[in-house]
Amino acid sequence: MSWDLILWLVSFAFSISLIAVNLYQLICLSELEFDYINPYDSSSRINGMVIKEFVAQGVLCALYLLTWHWFMFLISAPVTYYHLKLYMERRHLIDVTEIFRLLNGEKKYRYVKLGFYLSLFCIVIFRLVRAAVLSVLTEDDDLRDSGIF
Repeated sequence: MSWDLILWLVSFAFSISLIAVNLYQLICLSELEFDYINPYDSSSRINGMVIKEFVAQGVLCALYLLTWHWFMFLISAPVTYYHLKLYMERRHLIDVTEIFRLLNGEKKYRYVKLGFYLSLFCIVIFRLVRAAVLSVLTEDDDLRDSGIF
């Protein structure tokens, strides 16, 4: 198995996890909006996932940089920078007392991130399939050249 295929499999797993975390945060905000959950539980659930999301996005961006996939790195870098900026300014957590005032803005922010993660996911799927096909074709050519088949 080629290293490129392994990279895209790992990237696929990270993309799925980023989409899942973002959907979970959107569900928590929607439950809060429809009054199915109290503000404290909603903010504590979301705040528990924010750092994990930031770390996963940072690792994915660093992985693209270390493997010289510049296009994917340049797509991921602005979001990673924005996450780093939010963390440094300590604006990454949702405040329990202001959650109702910020609810619409937080939902829009997460919808935009969901759109970004879904587009990243589509690119990753394309690259994963491409790497798998190239890996199979390369192995087939190697077998023919060795005289086994």
